[in-house]
Amino acid sequence: MSAAGRILVINPNSSLSCTQGIAAALAPFGALGRFEVVRLEDGPPAIASWRDWHSVAEPLCRRVEREDAAAYVIACVSDPGFEAVRATTRRPVLGMFRCAVAAALTRAERFGVIGFVAASEARQRLALRSMGVEERLVGWTPLDLPMEVLTDPEAPRSRIREAARALASTGAGAIVLGCTGMAGHVAAAEDAAGLAVIEPCAAAGAMALLATAPA
Repeated sequence: MSAAGRILVINPNSSLSCTQGIAAALAPFGALGRFEVVRLEDGPPAIASWRDWHSVAEPLCRRVEREDAAAYVIACVSDPGFEAVRATTRRPVLGMFRCAVAAALTRAERFGVIGFVAASEARQRLALRSMGVEERLVGWTPLDLPMEVLTDPEAPRSRIREAARALASTGAGAIVLGCTGMAGHVAAAEDAAGLAVIEPCAAAGAMALLATAPA
């Protein structure tokens, strides 16, 4: 695929099941034939700690420098390396968390987030502050499950439903899934909450297509 038509989606963790889930979430855009989903094979198993978050910034920059594309998507819902990658290329760079929040705010004034692990909250709040919308977050509930459990088709469903119901009770008008590992669980969260649930891979995919659309 030529760089003019390629949107490179980089999972900064090394999890194969997570990467497959990202690709599946982007599959509805497949007719456009523009997305290429890759992972950092030497990355951490998940972006769970600040150390994980910082450790992938330079590998992401090197990958972007090495591989030309029309746009780049950082496929982690903590948006690690976002500012560094933006400084590396003149092409559009999209963070999945920022895209998902923007999509949530088209559906409701206030939203909640189902987080990956408790440590993710500080990183996601940092992104919200950079967007100027932290005050519109009404609740943040972590699952605290390993990535390989989170990506299982059934194992995390009860926890996800419980978290979705809890966020709905806080007054959230929409819910953001705060990890790409939850991509296969949108329907479960929607059924439990009775609210719009924003899946970050799809949100970023749509915005990447918009960012690379002909003028």
